[in-house]
Amino acid sequence: MEKKYPAIAGRERGPGPGRYGLPPTIGFMGHDFTKSTSPAYSFHGRISGNMYSVDSSPGPQYHIDAKITRFGKDGTPAYTMLGRVKSQKELFHTPGPGAYSPEKAPPCNFQRTPPSYTMGSRTHYRSMDSVPAPNKYSLPPLMGPQVPNKPASASYTMSVRFSTGGPSVDLAKTPGPCRYSRTDPNVFMPQKPAFSMLGRHNLPKDSTKKPGPGTYNPEKVTVHKARAPAFSLGIRHSEFVTPLVVSIVD
Repeated sequence: MEKKYPAIAGRERGPGPGRYGLPPTIGFMGHDFTKSTSPAYSFHGRISGNMYSVDSSPGPQYHIDAKITRFGKDGTPAYTMLGRVKSQKELFHTPGPGAYSPEKAPPCNFQRTPPSYTMGSRTHYRSMDSVPAPNKYSLPPLMGPQVPNKPASASYTMSVRFSTGGPSVDLAKTPGPCRYSRTDPNVFMPQKPAFSMLGRHNLPKDSTKKPGPGTYNPEKVTVHKARAPAFSLGIRHSEFVTPLVVSIVD
């Protein structure tokens, strides 16, 4: 036998706002009597063409000049621009400033004029004019005593190195500074502390291998259990259930 539960009033869903039919507030027919109505206007139909014979007066098509005021025509001056007049051959053409050349006029009243110069072309050398160029001259050198009329400085020469009897030959066979051996300072002075560096020692540790976290399989428990644990989701509680309120005493 099916168990019956008491009806919950919260589960009863009423109609939405669109289910109600309210009277309109637009127009005149069936207007809501609780609201004030606005003035209503209607559009008349188009008049037939027979009315032109009865009333053929023009509409607002009058053209009034903008210069006409209520006092008459506007009295401000008006100007117009004409085209350029074409020049005629018989008219006198006045020359401009660029047509005159005052520099070509002869001197008047015996005025003094500055000197004038002209630049001619380069003259060609004749075969009889054997004038040498500047790079044809050879001047004597100024180094050494070869110039008779110039004072010469002291001159030096460098000879070759002598293999025997020269200053670089050590006839006495004297040893150099590198031939002497250096004595250890610890022999004739107090000996300094000496230190040595050994190799790094390895820390003592257990060499046996330990299993990591991935080695274990906790889900395989059928060795000592009948089956692996299983979980399920419970039912959804009603949203109309009163929550448990426990008074907390401080």
